[in-house]
Amino acid sequence: MKLNTSMRVDRISDAVWEIAPSEKSGMLVPARIYATPTILEAMDEGVFEQVTNVACLPGIRRYALCMPDGHWGYGFPIGGVAAFDVRSGIISPGGVGYDVNCGMRLIRTDLTRSEVQPHLERLMTELFRRVPAGVGSSGFVRLNRTSFEDVMREGARWCIAQGYGWHQDLERIEEGGCLAGADPSKISDHAVNRGINQLGTLGAGNHYLEVQVVENARVFDRETAAAFGITGHDQIVVMVHCGSRGFGHQVASDYLNVFEKAMRRYGMTVKDQQLACAPFRSEEGQDYFAAMNCAANAAFANRQVITHRIREAFADVFGKSAEELGMELVYDVAHNIAKVERYPEGELVVHRKGSTRALGPGSPALPERYRKTGQPVICGGSMETGSYLLAGTEGAMRETFASTMHGSGRTMSRGQAKKAVRGEQVQQQMKRQGILVKAVSMSGLAEEAGFAYKNISEVVASVDRAGITKTVAELRPIGNIKG
Repeated sequence: MKLNTSMRVDRISDAVWEIAPSEKSGMLVPARIYATPTILEAMDEGVFEQVTNVACLPGIRRYALCMPDGHWGYGFPIGGVAAFDVRSGIISPGGVGYDVNCGMRLIRTDLTRSEVQPHLERLMTELFRRVPAGVGSSGFVRLNRTSFEDVMREGARWCIAQGYGWHQDLERIEEGGCLAGADPSKISDHAVNRGINQLGTLGAGNHYLEVQVVENARVFDRETAAAFGITGHDQIVVMVHCGSRGFGHQVASDYLNVFEKAMRRYGMTVKDQQLACAPFRSEEGQDYFAAMNCAANAAFANRQVITHRIREAFADVFGKSAEELGMELVYDVAHNIAKVERYPEGELVVHRKGSTRALGPGSPALPERYRKTGQPVICGGSMETGSYLLAGTEGAMRETFASTMHGSGRTMSRGQAKKAVRGEQVQQQMKRQGILVKAVSMSGLAEEAGFAYKNISEVVASVDRAGITKTVAELRPIGNIKG
């Protein structure tokens, strides 16, 4: 097998590979990659370089990890996971990402494809109108500085109090839709100005709102699917992928600048300046953690407002209330975040960058309805190939700090994709496949062409074989909104 690295990569199991600390000076722990042989061979050179750089960071415990959707990112590979001791370890914006708490949300319905198809054009038009997309888009929620600070502290809870959702939504969001420790005083005025008008918006890039169908034959674990509210039989579901928008981006930018100076003060060095970090318990580390939690809560609120607007659109088009349509939230989970969690080693700062939490059965952090099955894991594919719903496992709890992949992962840069195809071509091709696409930008649509992404089924097979996530159902797109 020919890999894009000169480092030795040892096979641990069917879908787990390891690079020993002896392969790079400064590595404190091994680096592990979760992938089938096919996925591993296609990994770009940056994954091997970046995951081993992460293995050199102070206070890292057990392994530096990369999931099968891994590809070159900022500092950490996208798909990267690393846990650091709260006393001796660090926190790094490069291990969280610029779009703090970019995440996935899945909403089930009682509708079927035959009921939706005749109204699909009107439905997508209404969703496109109600959920603004694209760079710089503004939402319908009007905030002042005080109310935006409330959003930073309370996350999705603020939305429910304002009538943007149902109380039962909260138990189906990671951490109840609100991370503790958010402190708006650690947020710059520039970050506030960038985020204050963006609640309820999709943004651009790979973010989307997608209407999907669950075919009976594509339900692989019926008991778990039923617990998640998934029946198959051409059931319609809605998936949302977005985060904290310009607000989170500015928080990351602000603290990367702070950390570059802090590293000199603390005498710290890193393999890559994009891994700028600070001791977790330092003043700078705690300030960033508090600011990151503000951005994460804003992202939870953003997806909650979007859900409210989705329910309104469906109710208008189908002439029934969202409750009558069975539009319950399945789950909402972050994939760009750092959180303090307890493991056998003690309290650790777990960084998930393009990686999803995957709690196994019995976890007290899960709502009662998911204690038997494990946490719903939402894996977004490309807009042409579909997505997957999975469940967390005990294996993930033991091996990967309860983490798994978040999507299919890019194989081609956005610039390369735009050179290879035009957005109008992608739109027409998808229409022929039975997928109605509405996009703010045709160039942005070209960036997200299906061929620019890994084979989602092979990515999912990697984590399933490794035992860190269990495949439940495949979700096929019939309508998509892109920024």
